[in-house]
Order: sequence, then C-alpha cells, then structure tokens
Amino acid sequence: MQAVRELYDDFIRTFGNVLFAVLLFIVWGLLTLVGVIIAQGKDPATYFDSYAAPLARLILRLDFNNIYHTPYYVGIIGLILLSLAVCTFKRVIPARLPPLRAVAIDKIPLHASFEAAGDPESVRERIAAFFRSRGWNVRKRELGGVEWTFADKHNWARRGVLVAHAGFVIIAAGTTIYWAKGFSGDEAIVTGQTVSVPHTLTSMKLDGFSYKIKPIVTKSGMVYQPIDYVSRVTAKGSDGVARTATIRVNHPLDVDGVLYYQSSYGFAMRFRVTHDGVRVPALMNRDYLTGDAIDLPGTQRTVAVAQFVPTVDRLNGQPSADPRVNNPAVFLQIFDGGQASGAGLVPMKSSIDVGGGWRLTPERYLLVSGIQYTHDPGVVLVGIGAFVLLAGLMISFYLLPARMFVRIDPAPGGSRIGLAATTVKGYDIFERQFNDLAAALGTKLIGDSRG
Repeated sequence: MQAVRELYDDFIRTFGNVLFAVLLFIVWGLLTLVGVIIAQGKDPATYFDSYAAPLARLILRLDFNNIYHTPYYVGIIGLILLSLAVCTFKRVIPARLPPLRAVAIDKIPLHASFEAAGDPESVRERIAAFFRSRGWNVRKRELGGVEWTFADKHNWARRGVLVAHAGFVIIAAGTTIYWAKGFSGDEAIVTGQTVSVPHTLTSMKLDGFSYKIKPIVTKSGMVYQPIDYVSRVTAKGSDGVARTATIRVNHPLDVDGVLYYQSSYGFAMRFRVTHDGVRVPALMNRDYLTGDAIDLPGTQRTVAVAQFVPTVDRLNGQPSADPRVNNPAVFLQIFDGGQASGAGLVPMKSSIDVGGGWRLTPERYLLVSGIQYTHDPGVVLVGIGAFVLLAGLMISFYLLPARMFVRIDPAPGGSRIGLAATTVKGYDIFERQFNDLAAALGTKLIGDSRG
C-alpha cells in the first residue's frame, strides 16, 4: 500500500508540475510545426522529389507525412490533457476554492479592527446585513469554539480558470476529431473535366468557369483587381445523384459534409504536336497545366509549359500585366538531356520548331478552376471551445473574487471586530476597496449604535 501511495505521489508531482506541462506544450508545438512544414498525405515519390533521399526515408519511417494521426502525436495530446487535469484538480481548485478556515487576522496584509456597541451576536447580524446589502454572500462557521463570519464577492468567478481549462479541453477534442477523421486538399479542374475527389465518394465535373477583372487606376499605374471567380459544376455525392451548382469565393458548396471553396483559377493548354509533319495524338489529346512537360518520344528533349500569358502587348510583343485574355501566348522552355537549350513566347496558333522534326503549335486554351475542399467534423467543438475559453479568460481577468474574514469577540462596553480580506490576485489590487468597505462598515456600526 505504501508503494502505491508513493507511486501516486510521484505521479501527482510530475503531472502537476507547471514546467512539465510547458515541456509537453513545447514538444506538441514542434510536432505541429513539422506537420506545417512537411506536406501531409502525399505520395512517397513526392517526398523523394522534394528532399534528399536520406531525409525523405526518415520522413516516411517516422510517419512525418501523416504526423497528425501518429500514436506519438495523439499521445502527446493525451499527456497534455492528463497534466491539465492534474493541475486543475490538485493545484487550481485548491488554490481558487479554498475551504472556510480560521485565520490570524493581524497576519493578513489587508486587515482592520474596531469596536462597536452591542453584544457579539447582534453585531454579527448587523455585519452580515451590511455585506448582504452590497451583494456579498455571507456564511457563518464555528471553528475552534469561535464563530466566524465569511463574506464572498464574485466567488463563482474563482472558477474562471476552470472554465478556461474546459475550453482548451473542448478545443483539443475538436482538433483531435479533425486529425482522426478530417481532411483537406486542392484540385485543379479543367473545363469539361471530371475528377474524383480524394477521401470522398464525390465526383465533380467543371461545366464552366468565369471570372471578372476590374481595372483600377492608382498613382502607381493601372491595377487589375479580381472581383469574382465562378465555377459551374455538376457534382455527384454518395447517393450518386448528379446536381448542378455554382461555387464562388466565400460561397462554398457542401456535398456530403465536405465543403468546396473557390480558391484560384488558371489556364490549361492544348497543343498540336507533329513529327515530320505527322500528328502525334498521344501528345495532343491531353491538357497541359503550367509546370507540365511534353516529353518527345525517341529523344532526350522536353518542352516545359512555363506560363500562359493572357495578353501580349501588340506594340512591343512583351507580356502585359492585364490578366484578361486578349492576344494570348504561352511561354515554352526547351530542355535537351536535362539542360536548357531554348525558350520563347509562342502566340496562339503559331508554331515553333523544337528540333529533330518536332513542331508544336498552341491550338487553344481552357480555363482551370482551383477548388479547395475540406472536411472538419470537429469545427463545431472548436468554435464552442474557443467561446468557453474566451469566457473563462474574461472571468479570470475582469472579475475579482474576494473573501472577507470577520471575527467578533466580546469587549468592555460592546464588541471588538477583526476584519481581513484575501483575493486570488494579490492584496494590492483590492487594497482601496477593502479600506472603503472597512470605513463604511465602521460608520454603519457607529451609526446603528447611536440610533
């Protein structure tokens, strides 16, 4: 039994230690930072492309590519909640909700004493009535053969820290639900294309896309301000029923609890590719996004689609800042054996000879809609937790719980009153209020005795 008690005491000392809790938060913060820096949920090849091979293997072995679902990440949250619970029930509650007990009046920094006419019992009733009239909660206890009067103001506000802790627990529960069951991602959908959204049973076809640009004249020149992006889609959810809908900025589409947001837009290109004058359908029947490459069969040559240029200035032949499509072109880069061998701005319908009998012609462009999707089943809990946490902090910071200790002893000609006060925020912050209360109480008792 003694061994169990010692083990329990060690557990309380460890998990009730503030420095230990801070250390857990630091570890949690570092692991979360890893999840922010390293893209989550990607194919292993993505990490080998982005990092050196040893670092990529380390990321995969430690599950840093899916860190929010790892046992050690969930475990550190569990340890934080355990430490929070121990601190709350073994440190905060005893400190914030002290039991009613006798004190040495003159040993407390905020204290006063005076005499009043009348026996202790009648004086005690007058003092209780005085505090009740000012909104104080009055309780009486007999301790060590002496009857004490205790008056509390905003005593419920002592639980503000507990409310804030409860808010943090609710937030942690909401985020844990998201890490366990939530997901998010992005999809670039070409007009007319149908995509299957990862993690869901939803397919989405982009029927059309439009955007509005507003030219604004500023002191520094013309600025082209996007004012609206609109995607017209046909979506099929888990029920298999096709529904047409519109997605625009700040107006997401909800399909089976997954929200789809309009996040960006771009352009895809279609090329006519010929080799010695013969069309190559395998390279023509696909849409090329910015950053895609056309690998020419039988060669080490690659043509990269570097950028779509909506408007080329007709006077100087250079790209314009106007994002509206007017005299479009595409900027292509040519690589041979991995080495850059040429680059150029190719207008629509114009062809470029890339060597070896190969020729490319930008035939048409297609609008691409950038859709961001997210499923967060814990967002309601996070919102509730944030409200509870804020309420707890406001209670803790803006309300001042205080306790008055009153001891009344018989004295020649009447009674001697000893008065002291404590708060959860120190003595200085309550000193002026205590002096005003003591003066008002003294005036009240003297006035009653004269009356």
